[in-house]
Amino acid sequence: MSRAQRLAGHTGPAGLESWGPHVVAALSLGVSILLLPTGTAAAQPTHERLADPIHRAKRATVGVLRADEGTEAAPSKAHFSIRGTGVHLRDGHIVTARHAVTRQEGSQTVLAETIAVLTEDFHELSAELVGFSEFLDLAVYRADPESVPAILGTVSLGAEEPAPGDEVFTVGYPLGWGPTLGFGRVGNSNTFLPTLQSRLLQLDLTACSGNSGGGLFNADGDLVGFVHAIIQTEGVEGERRCSRMAFGVPAQLADRLINALIRGERTGFPRLGLGLTSVKLGTQWRVAVSSTSGPAREAGFKEGDILLTIEGNKIVSAAQLKSYLLERTRPGQQVRMTVLRDHREATLVVTLGRF
Repeated sequence: MSRAQRLAGHTGPAGLESWGPHVVAALSLGVSILLLPTGTAAAQPTHERLADPIHRAKRATVGVLRADEGTEAAPSKAHFSIRGTGVHLRDGHIVTARHAVTRQEGSQTVLAETIAVLTEDFHELSAELVGFSEFLDLAVYRADPESVPAILGTVSLGAEEPAPGDEVFTVGYPLGWGPTLGFGRVGNSNTFLPTLQSRLLQLDLTACSGNSGGGLFNADGDLVGFVHAIIQTEGVEGERRCSRMAFGVPAQLADRLINALIRGERTGFPRLGLGLTSVKLGTQWRVAVSSTSGPAREAGFKEGDILLTIEGNKIVSAAQLKSYLLERTRPGQQVRMTVLRDHREATLVVTLGRF
C-alpha cells in the first residue's frame, strides 16, 4: 500500500482474477470494460504536500447529474442521481467523458447540449456544450462564469506526464455518490484499448462506473489525465462495477484538443490510413501493413510492407507508431517512412489525413 493510500485510510479491493473479455461504455453497468476517469503521478507524496492539492482537486471536481435531475419538472428526491464526473479547468469550462453525457434515443446516441453539474458544496450549475471529441472520448461544457460559485476551484495542467510507478490520485463520483478519493500508481504509460484509438495511461487505482470524466492529479494537484475506462472482471459474486485496473486519457494529449475546442477551432488528429499486423522477421516480431486506405494508399504503401522508421525513428510496435503520430504530427503534415519490401528498403512520403 502506498503512503498516500495509508494516509487516506484506503486499502482497495483485492487484485483482479482475470481480464474481462468485452469492451463497453462505463454507463453499461456489469460489463467487462467500463469507461471512467483516471489520474496522474508524483513521487512519494507526504501528508503536508497532499493536503492542499487534494482540497483544490476536490473543489474543482463536479458531479454530472442525470438528465432528469436538476430541472423544475423533476420530482423532489431524497438523493441526487449522479451519472459521471467532471473537472473545472477555468472560466466556467468543465471537461468530462463524452460517454458520460450521452443517452440512447432509439438506435441513436445523442450528446447532451446542456448538462447540470453539482459542486462539492451542492451548488447546481447549468453548462452548455462547447465541443467534443469521439476520438478522445471527451466533451467540454461551459457554465456562465458569473454563476460559478467561489467554492468551485480551478486546476492547471501538469508540466510533465507521469512515469510508470508514479503516485497519482483521482476525485470522482463512483456509483453515483461522492466526492470520493482514489489513490494509486501509474502502470504502463503507453497502452491502448479497443474503446479509443489514442494512447492511454494504465493505472493501478480503484475506479468505478461514475468516475468517468474525472481528473487524475499528481501530488501537486496538477491535472495529468482524465479517467476513461476500467477492466472489469467476473467472480463468484457476479459482475462488479469497480476495479483497480483503470485507464486514463493523458492530459498532455487532451490539452491540445481541449484548448482548440475552447478557442472554437477545428479539431482533429492525424490519419495515416494503415491497417497493421505483426510478422516475424528472423527472431524479431515487427509491424507490417495488413491494409491501406486514404493517405497511405496514395503514398504507395502496399500490403505486406514491413514498417521500419518514421522520420528516422525506429518503429518497434503499433502502439509506439500510434503514439508518435498522435503526439508529434498534425493533419496535413508530410512524414517520411521507410519500409522493407521484397527484401529491399523503400522510402515513402505520406501526407497525413484527419480524423
